[in-house]
Amino acid sequence: MRRMVGIVVISHSRTLAEGVAEVARAMGVGKAVVEPAGGDSEGGLGTSVDLVEGAVAAADGGDGVLLLADLGSSVLTAKMLIEDTDGGDVLLADAPLVEGAVAAASMAAAGADLAAVHAAAESAYDHRKTR
Repeated sequence: MRRMVGIVVISHSRTLAEGVAEVARAMGVGKAVVEPAGGDSEGGLGTSVDLVEGAVAAADGGDGVLLLADLGSSVLTAKMLIEDTDGGDVLLADAPLVEGAVAAASMAAAGADLAAVHAAAESAYDHRKTR
């Protein structure tokens, strides 16, 4: 199996994380590894570092993992995980959730490295919907 950057979508909602991951996988032409980490450990709204850790492990194809988070405690959970793992091969993108995940998945599927996948996700802010 080819090494590639994995992507984890962190959301307060399991349904939202799964939906974003589904769209990103489709835009990554079925090659990108995109794992959802949504909701709390009991299936409700919230975040869970255990779910994020599991998703990171599942997404890690050997070239690093990019995290995308929706808001608030999802961002804090992502930052905490990065601090606990000494970062390096796990980065958090400051990006819109859906657009960033799609851009990241497209780049990951093309074999880009973690820095390029991260940059693609963050560049999603530049793609305006009304201009």
